[in-house]
Amino acid sequence: MSGQQYVHDPVMVKEILVALNLKPGDVVVDGTLGLAGHMMHFIEAIRPGGVAVGFDWDESMLAIARDRIGSPQGITVHLIHKDFRDMHASLQDLELKPNGILLDLGLNSAQIADPSRGITFLEDGVLDMRMDRSTGEPASALLNRMSPQMIEDALLEYGDERWARAIAKVIVQRRKETPLRTTNDLVECVLAAIPVRAREKRIHPATRTFQAVRILTNRELDGLKEALEDAAASLAIGGTLAVLSYHSGEDRIVKHTFAALAQDGFTNMTKKPMEPGDDEVRKNSRSRSAKLRIIRKNS
Repeated sequence: MSGQQYVHDPVMVKEILVALNLKPGDVVVDGTLGLAGHMMHFIEAIRPGGVAVGFDWDESMLAIARDRIGSPQGITVHLIHKDFRDMHASLQDLELKPNGILLDLGLNSAQIADPSRGITFLEDGVLDMRMDRSTGEPASALLNRMSPQMIEDALLEYGDERWARAIAKVIVQRRKETPLRTTNDLVECVLAAIPVRAREKRIHPATRTFQAVRILTNRELDGLKEALEDAAASLAIGGTLAVLSYHSGEDRIVKHTFAALAQDGFTNMTKKPMEPGDDEVRKNSRSRSAKLRIIRKNS
């Protein structure tokens, strides 16, 4: 898989660069490296003498990022195949105190576009959804064994799906005859559960269900609070942590964690989250739900 196949527009780059205020010689961490869209800008800001560290739990994305970044002159680059929740220990091993950390909690275009991942409902593929396919259960296995109530709860909590009960009921009915295996299987369950007249015009009827099942499969909200606290603690004095979230559950955790940190040696720079401007949303529709929160370490 070549990184040249994908066009990646990193979200709110200008706002993040202003927030992190990176300078030559600084240490910067991208905890969710993806296709290295943000990191390419960070590298220019910290050159010469800086250190750039990128983490990603998806080995294929890390390979693309490594290819894109190459061997930039004048700085040190560390690319690490780990979830950002394991960042703190790795930074301790490297004896680094970052001046800036970014966590972009969204997906990147390559992950969405690859039908073999089962994340997109626009093409049929195996219903997998795992970011790290070396561990855990694929989405199909979860949906084929979970109780109707568990499925309903997940669709409500992670997708804000008001047809959660009806969708869960259809999934359980259909898996009795044939287990769910593909993304089309899940799309057909959603379409069977939501009446045509009740479907939103703005988004595909399966959007919220696919989001919820992806978050469930990857346990994306598990340990997020602790990971944010660890990232903040890793910062150098005066360092900044910026977090991009795209889902109300994520943003709620970031908001409450930052509010608590603001009582303990940090300054919350965004009481209300920053959002992308109209121009960016027009150019990159995937940015429309992004919320950026920023916190700075005082002592």
